[in-house]
Amino acid sequence: MKSQAVVFTAPNDVEFKEVDCPDPTREQVVIRLTHSWISNGTEGSFLRGERIDGDTAYRPGDSWPFPIVAGYQRIGVVDWIGDAVTDLSVGETVFSVLGEVNGMFMARGGQVSPSVTGRGGIWRLPSGSDPLAFSGMVLTQVGYNCGARAPVGSGDTALVIGDGLVGQWAAQTMRWRGAQVAVVGRHDDRLAQAVHLSGAHAVTSMCHDELETLRGIAPDGVQVMVDTVGSIAAIERYMPLMRRYGHIVSAGFYGREDQLALQPPRYKELSIHLVSGWTEERMDQTLELIANGTLQTTPLITHHFPAFKAAEAWALIEGKSSPVLGVILDW
Repeated sequence: MKSQAVVFTAPNDVEFKEVDCPDPTREQVVIRLTHSWISNGTEGSFLRGERIDGDTAYRPGDSWPFPIVAGYQRIGVVDWIGDAVTDLSVGETVFSVLGEVNGMFMARGGQVSPSVTGRGGIWRLPSGSDPLAFSGMVLTQVGYNCGARAPVGSGDTALVIGDGLVGQWAAQTMRWRGAQVAVVGRHDDRLAQAVHLSGAHAVTSMCHDELETLRGIAPDGVQVMVDTVGSIAAIERYMPLMRRYGHIVSAGFYGREDQLALQPPRYKELSIHLVSGWTEERMDQTLELIANGTLQTTPLITHHFPAFKAAEAWALIEGKSSPVLGVILDW
């Protein structure tokens, strides 16, 4: 089956081109995409050749990870259903994750249409909802996982490092759980969204007195610190703010710079949580929280591009020529 896809063909090289997909089996579904939500961080590290799998950094001697079909989250319309799938309808709009593709470094990808995928990677959307709100649901689930993982009580302080999409949804989840949230970031527009959507205290990481500001917000110490940017230096910088028996949640991609000394967190008997990927249960919970408005997604969308202009979208994301956060490819 021939399809169109966003393909990373070499470091920092994005093409919209025809690809070959396997013919669907009776257990699979064919979906024609309407929108896909770019994961700026994860996809960006693949585009730069920094990783070869979900949490596996590229190291000298590894196979060069190109070409590869970009992405892993999209919504679309069901075009065809195998006779072993009995709970979907042709014409129904759904969310789905990866589809199968031939001839690539990995035999799967997200931004490919039409796309062949198994029933286990498809979610039906609530009736009457805006499908676009669910188009980044894997990444929203990562933020939810960050915010839901560690114990936190009403009024405890949660510190989120990073004002990107995962940081935004981690902050929203922590706020929903009753925590007081502080978000440390570098972008005024994103910090303003964190204040608006999660009631967070916004702290710029470039401020000379950021640590004193955070101590004022959390005089009794930080219960949960969430790193969404993949910075060991940031974890070490803010660790003195933690209260005894607090929790560190690590969600960033550290590449080959992933060594954290364990003795310093031992002094306060801190717990460290390592979050990764998605599970069906967390996806179900995330869908419910998007549907009831607890997790806000569409206000974080800043740009739309036609899918065939994906290279322009990536030029904006990587070049940061103007403020950018959520980027949608329209198919």
